[in-house]
Amino acid sequence: MRILLTNDDGINATGLKVLETIARTLSDDIWTVAPSEEQSGAGHSLTLTRPLRIRRHGERRFSVTGTPTDAVMMGLARIMKDCQPDLILSGVNRGANLAEDVTYSGTVSAAMEGALAGVRSIALSQVYAREGMGDEVPFSAAQAWGERVLRPLLDAPLAARTLVNVNFPAVPAAAVKGVRVVSQGLRDYGRLQIVSNRDPRGYEYHWFGLGPTVETPAQSTDLEAVAEGYVAVTPLHLDLTHFDSLAMLDEAYR
Repeated sequence: MRILLTNDDGINATGLKVLETIARTLSDDIWTVAPSEEQSGAGHSLTLTRPLRIRRHGERRFSVTGTPTDAVMMGLARIMKDCQPDLILSGVNRGANLAEDVTYSGTVSAAMEGALAGVRSIALSQVYAREGMGDEVPFSAAQAWGERVLRPLLDAPLAARTLVNVNFPAVPAAAVKGVRVVSQGLRDYGRLQIVSNRDPRGYEYHWFGLGPTVETPAQSTDLEAVAEGYVAVTPLHLDLTHFDSLAMLDEAYR
């Protein structure tokens, strides 16, 4: 089995090293094509206004000066053109990709690009307990549970153009309670915070931050699963059509 690894935290990210270790429990044919720098929040964006450059860091290890989507596309269409992967793993992201995070996430979007290309694709993220942890984010849950979570997904009869989103809880490996297959949750969008300040020249600048999470009540979703100490496994599909609205809208145009 040939595996392509990517992420959105960049080629030098700790989580990518963790993913490489996990992947080598599954195969010895590992390729890495990741962004040269951090691309968190890049979503499914594609670089069209500037050229991309590929840098080789070693045998079967490359970086791309672009987004996670760029990296997967370069991996499939150029670097691995004659040796296509059987599996794409994206992560392990530093931080959660739960609920509506998946619409912003470069990690999940890299897996989406793989799914679009017809390759089995899985996104993996390590939740952490508090903001501001930086490089101190612990990956012990992902390290200990990564192989156990991935192995059942290798041969599962996943539908075409789907992917799987995995989130490891913010607890020590020994405290993980197990795996739950759950739906995508929804937070209260009011959690968004904007941190503002002024630079030395007097011009105002802004950072997006996140306030406390407000979860949808009484639902068993990815949010509740990780909060209760479980690994959350969520199947996602790329067709965004809201089928229940088709008849209503069709009638509106008659």
